[in-house]
Amino acid sequence: MDDRIKKSLDDFANRAIYRTLSPQILASIPDDKLEQAVFDYAVSKLEGHDEDEANIVNKFPPGVRALYVTWEVEAEVNNGGFHQYYWNAAGRYSKQAVEGFEFFGAVKHAALMREANTIRAKEIDALSKFRKEDTSEAFAKSSEASHLGPLDERFFTLDEKLSLLRVAKIRSMPAAFSGG
Repeated sequence: MDDRIKKSLDDFANRAIYRTLSPQILASIPDDKLEQAVFDYAVSKLEGHDEDEANIVNKFPPGVRALYVTWEVEAEVNNGGFHQYYWNAAGRYSKQAVEGFEFFGAVKHAALMREANTIRAKEIDALSKFRKEDTSEAFAKSSEASHLGPLDERFFTLDEKLSLLRVAKIRSMPAAFSGG
């Protein structure tokens, strides 16, 4: 394995996980580690509470909630598209994701998410038969039947720098990302 890749994997595995966040702690974290630190903080609050996740997420400080729900969208779309996001997450935070993108000033992301939510709402009944099967074959068939695919490429080519927007917001409003 390339030494750079190994170092990167080791750094990630050994990164600090913050159980509390304060303006002082956030100020001490380098920009290139800031989003991950806030996401890890959110995940640490959810550990062992799968059944109460939505309630906990709703109680996050507004910045943490915005980062968590937009990170989830970004991760799923980057991995397998909007269809995968709705399949895996059942759209549980799709409305909050629009608000989260807006919180960060990512208005193009918010508009695209709003469009994805509208398409999803129109096709949810037609795709429910695949969801009931809940197999990889059903996922593939439902993906072919979905109209979300064209939004994926648009997501990838948006000219907003989501990471930069998130870091700028954390730096400008650290109290919105602080919690115990």
